[in-house]
Amino acid sequence: SVQHYNKPEVDPNNWRLEISGLVNHPKTMTLAAIKAHRPKTVIATLECSGNSSSIGFMGAIGNIRCTGTPLAPLLRECGPIKRGIEAVFFGTDDGKEEIDKKEYPQNFARSLNISDAMREDVLLCYEINGEPLTKDHGAPLRLIVPGWFGIAWVKWLSRIEVHDRRFMGKWMARRYVTLRGEEREDKTVWRETSVGPIDVKSVVARAMRLKDGTVRLAGAAWTDGAPLQKVEVQIDGGRWISAQLDQKQHAKYAWTFWNHDWKSPSPGDHTIVSRAIDAEGRAQPPADDPTIKLKRTYWEANQQWPRKLRL
Repeated sequence: SVQHYNKPEVDPNNWRLEISGLVNHPKTMTLAAIKAHRPKTVIATLECSGNSSSIGFMGAIGNIRCTGTPLAPLLRECGPIKRGIEAVFFGTDDGKEEIDKKEYPQNFARSLNISDAMREDVLLCYEINGEPLTKDHGAPLRLIVPGWFGIAWVKWLSRIEVHDRRFMGKWMARRYVTLRGEEREDKTVWRETSVGPIDVKSVVARAMRLKDGTVRLAGAAWTDGAPLQKVEVQIDGGRWISAQLDQKQHAKYAWTFWNHDWKSPSPGDHTIVSRAIDAEGRAQPPADDPTIKLKRTYWEANQQWPRKLRL
């Protein structure tokens, strides 16, 4: 469980969610009032935005079942005015930040543009994996944004404001920012973007020797919600081979397990690589791809990671 300021003690009986800013009908809601709306459950992959930035940091990810109230109907009831372009989500957790050599109290906050905030699968979550949300995970209420890195899933949610300009808080515009270069003729152009949706990605998780000598390679692949078209496996730099996808428990925002049976492998050292490709044609890049090679921050890493194997 990651926190960026303190871990607040929130009394759910006294807690309120405020929806305000550029809306026609501001709301202040109790947890009971939020739970009174029809619940929705979404299974989604929760991934740290720094996951797989190095070979030693590969496990900050998991699938969870989130239950809560969809945000979109509540926003529609509040009636954002036309010039409102962003919804800003504030947590109860707070700290002091130095801005222009002066210290100011700040709450953790992230934003979404209105169209993303109005997606029907964005939830005000109060239950995870069938259990009430815990303090460590943001109780009493946490924002869930399926298909986005975990930094967007604001914990200890207390306030939502609609703004008419881009939100530039620390955790949106100064931290969790990806710096990436692009080669253009005789120069490199650098751009900074705030961490956002998950990139198409896969990993080789294990290799199992079967009774007949076949080695079963297995792993997982995930996207931002775009359908996963295929996962391919490469052995020792050879041709790419399509893996078999396990669709038995398919959910739009959850990872998909895959496997490939490697017949009659030779003894010795081998290198296994996987790559995922989604239905929009986006492919997981190799480490020497310019989108990876010219990335100067460890956020949003989705390069192929070779796995070494000795048989």
